[in-house]
Amino acid sequence: MTDTPAPASGAPLRLFNSLTRQLEPFAPVHPGEARVYSCGPTVYNYPHIGNMRAYVFADTLGRTLTYKGYKLTHVINITDVGHLTDDADAGEDKLEKAAAERAQSIWDIARHYTEAYWADIKALNIRQPAHWSIATDYVPQMIDFAKAIADRHCYELDSGLYFDTTSVANYGRLARHGTDEGESRIDPVDGKRHPADFAIWRKTPPGETRQMEWDSPWGRGAPGWHLECSVMSEALLGFPFDIHTGGIDHREIHHPNEIAQNQAHSCSADSGARMWMHNNFLVERSGKMSKSSGEFLRLQLLIDKGYHPLAYRLMCLQAHYRSELEFSWEGLGAALTRLKRLVMGVAPVRDIPAAAVEDRRLTDLLDKFDAAISDDLNTSVALTLLEDVIAMKKTDAGQKRAAIGTIDAVLGIGLLDLLREDLRIRPKAATITDEEIETALARRKEARAAKDFATSDKLRDELIAAGVEVMDGDPLGWDWRLEN
Repeated sequence: MTDTPAPASGAPLRLFNSLTRQLEPFAPVHPGEARVYSCGPTVYNYPHIGNMRAYVFADTLGRTLTYKGYKLTHVINITDVGHLTDDADAGEDKLEKAAAERAQSIWDIARHYTEAYWADIKALNIRQPAHWSIATDYVPQMIDFAKAIADRHCYELDSGLYFDTTSVANYGRLARHGTDEGESRIDPVDGKRHPADFAIWRKTPPGETRQMEWDSPWGRGAPGWHLECSVMSEALLGFPFDIHTGGIDHREIHHPNEIAQNQAHSCSADSGARMWMHNNFLVERSGKMSKSSGEFLRLQLLIDKGYHPLAYRLMCLQAHYRSELEFSWEGLGAALTRLKRLVMGVAPVRDIPAAAVEDRRLTDLLDKFDAAISDDLNTSVALTLLEDVIAMKKTDAGQKRAAIGTIDAVLGIGLLDLLREDLRIRPKAATITDEEIETALARRKEARAAKDFATSDKLRDELIAAGVEVMDGDPLGWDWRLEN
């Protein structure tokens, strides 16, 4: 029961282009269309919540483009081969390493973690892209792409085919390599002509066998991680396309290498995408963001502790995508409380038919929302405007519902489909069942009716000890007390 976004109008959409480090008006390559490519996960392990911030951002961008009236084609890739343990083109293939450590089929590992990632996508109310591009489906195209640039831009070593980064203009300008503002440097590796050169094709070492390997003009082996995204974005969106997104960590090595390949293939200075957009890091001080930490912070852990996944989406929306966001359980708890208030505020109009918005107070708030979301996706301001709409009194319920639907279609919280009961997630560690809670509450109600306050207080204390918050006078009756 989701409302259709408003048609294109209002403020011009301006987005921050990492390539120029400037806000720029969105000017689509193809009129009326928006073509977007987002770097997806490497499916050797579960994604942590920091990884998922990138897809909340990309989804918000896609929803905004739809709201502004563009026909959206969004591609997210699945990396199931070629991504090494060091982004600077060193180490083992992440999936090959995981398969060897677990004595499992690499295909089974990739399938399992791809499905886990898709489950997180669904839980966060992230829309399905037009295409999920699976890297191993495009290996023949990758070989053809590499053959097309090999003579002018690559050289061969015993370990594989390498791209000569001096063969294209302004290599590394996205990351500001070679300048005082450069965010990173790439350590030298023996055998390469230049420290920043990277593998286009990695040969299988003599005497070894990979689970994923293919024949190529440079020997049997596997494609480089950077090559994959260039090939899949060109195949599905065409060069140039509109926007390439990813985490800010991709801005330093992966995306500059994509750009170099795209320049080589197009025989031009074109980067492949008109705009490159990056979300900032999610920071967690205890070190549990790392996948090597054991119980690392994945979405399922949040759910196991009793937090609805959309509380995490709301937490992301409360900060600008280009701002560093610090994760804490207290912050997540505050986001869950805010989400509950939003759901409660929407409840009176949820089942009211939407009506054309004519109330001047509502149209003014929608204009402010349009200005905020058109200003490089200012979701924190958009959220406060949503709350202003929900809080508005003495206005037509159908118009109010329509205004809520317009804003929520962009923010992607799904308020018109959520009930308070949906937010009551049972913690994995809970020692009492919902049925036992309801039984205790019924006994407590009887005790109170009989003015047996000693029994009533005893039952309440027992519920509190079991992690249950009793809410007298609230139609919901009770909720879990979440403590971390």
